[in-house]
Amino acid sequence: MPDIPEPTVLSIARDKGVREKVAPLDLGERVRELRKARGWTLAQAAKGVGLARSTLSKIENGQMSPTFEAVRKLASGMDITVPQLFTPPKSDRIMARRSITRGGTGKAHITATYEHEILAADISHKRMLPYQAIVRARHFDDFDGWVRHDGEEFLFVLSGEIEFYSEFYEPVEMATGDSAYYDATMGHNIISKSARDAVILWVTSVE
Repeated sequence: MPDIPEPTVLSIARDKGVREKVAPLDLGERVRELRKARGWTLAQAAKGVGLARSTLSKIENGQMSPTFEAVRKLASGMDITVPQLFTPPKSDRIMARRSITRGGTGKAHITATYEHEILAADISHKRMLPYQAIVRARHFDDFDGWVRHDGEEFLFVLSGEIEFYSEFYEPVEMATGDSAYYDATMGHNIISKSARDAVILWVTSVE
């Protein structure tokens, strides 16, 4: 019986449905770019993904085609999926940014109507602005007119009940687990309706 070789890069890509044509992708170069974007030396990357340094070096230099297990380790160790490993970004610039915000450690921003906790505050020039807010307002008149700003916005009620006012729609009451997505240039305000102040998660796009 002939030896059955372990899966190669090409077979893995076909099996995973990553691309019908994988030849243009230089996997070694892709792995090297991902490693450098994270600021890892070859030794650090090898330890992080669980491969021998010599093996990783050969992969980066196109001297060997990694097995499926090696591909799985590369993706897992770099905190990406296998398809992402085989799919180069549309932009040549790899940001490789990540921010962890522990509960209650966000940047506080308090207004007369909301008590905001800005999340991922250590990352500048974000395309999304995530923040948690305690809704202090109890009446629409607590606001000095409509709140409106650029971008689109998503809100998710974490606890309590709110009433969501928007400029061109009737007010709607929302409970824990409810969510809304809307144009933030449209006037909008939120008040708490429950006995305790409601808590919501907001994510605002940055155009």
